[in-house]
Amino acid sequence: QVQLVESGGGLVQAGGSLTLSCAASGRTFSSYAMGWFRQAPGKEREFVAAITWSGDNTYYADSVKGRFTISRDKETVYLQMNSLRSEDTAVYYCAIDIKPSIESPITRVWGQGTQVTVSS
Repeated sequence: QVQLVESGGGLVQAGGSLTLSCAASGRTFSSYAMGWFRQAPGKEREFVAAITWSGDNTYYADSVKGRFTISRDKETVYLQMNSLRSEDTAVYYCAIDIKPSIESPITRVWGQGTQVTVSS
């Protein structure tokens, strides 16, 4: 059973920076990618950034491109967030796409979320 534990959220002024961390633990047959999503009050959860398990490819939402950087070190994924804006305020969720066993389909596991609040 894979579990994700996020940390690093908090309150920051507009223009500031924060780094989120997400540590994965547990056994799985294979892992495919890790990423970050966010959900602001009254809005649907949206994609922010992702990185393949090999680290060869990264993907970003247009709204964060050039400001956020995703990286991975072993079983931990990071989201470096610079030039934060009030519209970045949301609960940020970490996710990992895994294949629990050779017979099972690819499954997405979610973290519990961490609040990021950007004050203007």
